Amino acid sequence: MLQFEELKQSLQSFKPELNDLADTLNLDAIRKEIMELDQKTTVPNFWDDAEKSQKILQRSSSLKNKIERYEKLKSGYDDLMALIELADEENDLSLLPQAQQELDSFEKGLESQRLSTLLTGEYDAKNAILTFHAGAGGTEAQDWAMMLYRMYCRWGERHGFKVKTLDYLDGEEAGIKSASILIEGENAYGFLKSEKGVHRLVRISPFDASGRRHTSFASLEVMPEIDDTIDIKIDPADIKMDVFRSSGAGGQKVNKTSSAVRLTHIPTGIVVSCQVERSQYQNRDVAMRMLKSKLMAIKEREHLERIEDIKGEQKEIAWGSQIRSYVFMPYTLVKDHRTGYESSNIGAVMDGDLDGFINAYLKLQSQKDMEKQGA
Repeated sequence: MLQFEELKQSLQSFKPELNDLADTLNLDAIRKEIMELDQKTTVPNFWDDAEKSQKILQRSSSLKNKIERYEKLKSGYDDLMALIELADEENDLSLLPQAQQELDSFEKGLESQRLSTLLTGEYDAKNAILTFHAGAGGTEAQDWAMMLYRMYCRWGERHGFKVKTLDYLDGEEAGIKSASILIEGENAYGFLKSEKGVHRLVRISPFDASGRRHTSFASLEVMPEIDDTIDIKIDPADIKMDVFRSSGAGGQKVNKTSSAVRLTHIPTGIVVSCQVERSQYQNRDVAMRMLKSKLMAIKEREHLERIEDIKGEQKEIAWGSQIRSYVFMPYTLVKDHRTGYESSNIGAVMDGDLDGFINAYLKLQSQKDMEKQGA
C-alpha cells in the first residue's frame, strides 16, 4: 500500500545517519575500553583506593549507557521496519498510526543521539546546577522566575533525569525570588549550558487589575556540578559560613529547621546557599559543591589559570541581553534570539518541550566550530 511504502522509504532514509552514528561513537573502541575497565575491577586491591575505583565505575557505566542507547535505537529501527512490512503485506491500515508514531519517535531519538556526539566539552557529561533569579518588577518577575523553575524541572523529568531542589526562596506575594536545582543525568550540563542567560516574558499580568501588558525578566545560571573527581583548592579562610532557618513553600522543598547554610566566598563576593538537606553538614557539603561549580564556571569563562585569579564581585545578570523571549500576548511565540529558532506552541514549551531550542543551539555551535577549523 502506498502509505506504508512511503513510511518505509522515510525510515530507510535514516539508515545512513544510523550507520554514521555508529562510526562516530566508535562502538568497537568503546567495547574494548569497557572490557579493560571491567578487568580492573577484578583486581584484589581494587577497592583500596575508593576515589580511583569510583572513577573507573563511573566511566564504565557511562560507556555502557552509550552502547545501550545505540543498540536500543538500532533495535527500534529493525522492529519498525518489520512492523511496516507486516502491515503492508496484510493491508492493515489500523497499524498506520502506530507506525507513524514510532517513526517520529525514532527520528527524535536519532537526532538526540547525534547531537549528544557534539557534547565533547570537558564538563558536558556532568550534572547541571540551575539557579534562577527574578529580575526587577516585583511579583510579576517573581512569578516568571517560578514559571521558568517549573519549565526546567519538567524538561528534566521528560528526559528521565533526577531533579532535586537545592535552594528555594519564596516571592513576597507569589513566585520565587530565587531557587537552585540539580539535574542529574549524563550530558545534563552539555544540553543545558545553552540555556544560561536572561529570559524575557511578555503577557497580560494576572497581578494587574487593569489588565495591562507587562514585560518581565528572569535570569538563569547553568553550571556543571563539580564533584570529588575534580580537585579544586579553595582556601578555607576565604569562606564565610552563615546558618539560618530554612524558608520556602514547605512540603518536600525545604527542611524548616535552623540547618540551612549560606556560604560567601570573600574574595569574589559570590554567595551560595542550600536548605533542603536534613542536617547542617549535608547542606554545607551541597553548598560547597555549588560554590566550586560557580567558581570553576567563572574561571573557564574568563580563561583564568587559577581560582585565585578571580577578582571582584561577579555580576551574573545583564539586563537587555536576553537570549529568548516568551510572548503570551497579543500573539503566542517563543523565539531564541541567538539561533532564530521559534515555536508558537508556548504551552508545550512551558511544559518542558525545549529540545528544539537546545538542538538549534548545538547545531549552530557545531557549525561555528567547523568554520573555525576550516579558517
